[in-house]
Amino acid sequence: MRKGKGRTDGRGYEKMEKKTGTSGGWEKFSENPVLGGAYGTCFDLSMLRRGAGYEMYFSWRDRASIARTCSRDGVHWSDVEICLAPRETPQGWENRLNRPSVMYREGKYHLWYTGQRHWSAREGTSHIFYAVSGDGLHFERVGDGPVLAPDEPWENTSVMNPCVLWEKDRYKMWYSAGAQYEPKAIGYAESPDGIRWTKIKGPVFECNPRNSWEQHKVAGCQVIRRERDYLMFYIGYYDEDYAQIGMARSKDGVSGWERFAGNPILAPDPGAWDGEACYKPFALAEDDGWKLWYNGRKGTREQIGLAVHPGTDLHF
Repeated sequence: MRKGKGRTDGRGYEKMEKKTGTSGGWEKFSENPVLGGAYGTCFDLSMLRRGAGYEMYFSWRDRASIARTCSRDGVHWSDVEICLAPRETPQGWENRLNRPSVMYREGKYHLWYTGQRHWSAREGTSHIFYAVSGDGLHFERVGDGPVLAPDEPWENTSVMNPCVLWEKDRYKMWYSAGAQYEPKAIGYAESPDGIRWTKIKGPVFECNPRNSWEQHKVAGCQVIRRERDYLMFYIGYYDEDYAQIGMARSKDGVSGWERFAGNPILAPDPGAWDGEACYKPFALAEDDGWKLWYNGRKGTREQIGLAVHPGTDLHF
């Protein structure tokens, strides 16, 4: 990973040039992107390992919908199918759908997703909704309204990017909030049924301005339960437009987050398809290593790529 010459800003914090490339043993797939092309902008995804292959649920901007595609190897994908489309509501909450979190539990697919009204910071809002499916393609909404709304001061007008896990007797959700264009921090909530959620007051994970690569904001996380802790993959923003991917861990998934010393693990490669931003990671542990899918941006176009980590030990 290439680094610029260190310097400090007026607060005495470390400042560096924008970082590029990979760190921590991660390698970008040589034939990236793996999804995009004729489909246009594909972004913010959620993965399921099903049988001998994978199912990817992703945000299809050109159709303002949540779509699904399947793969045997995580590289070559089937034709894209819309599994949930926008709908008209008096509030306009679901004019655009994106940023899914999917799990398979008790014979059903459970989908939490973001419904948006406009993109603009002035008029836009984002809420989190819930839907279920028996086949993973045809989803029915649970209720008419959102299951999570921006009702805390720090959330401003937007909650989005859910990441949901089931543990013992409850669902746990990590979500992003604070702004409509790019959220600012990560919050946490719990629910017995996926519908009624209780939030922890305030964000549980915020940017560390002493780390120049994430000095602006953090958002768009995936959280994995490990034997002794919770592992988070997340987006760190150098500024509003330049984004990279890092790791952090916490004993309880809420407090005491510790960052990986080698962050960021994925950063843009100048001139490449991901040359201006690496967004929304989703990682899966394999028998012989890790696969991590993410969306990269060049100009206004976003596509989905793959990174791999040979060996299961992340040294973190």
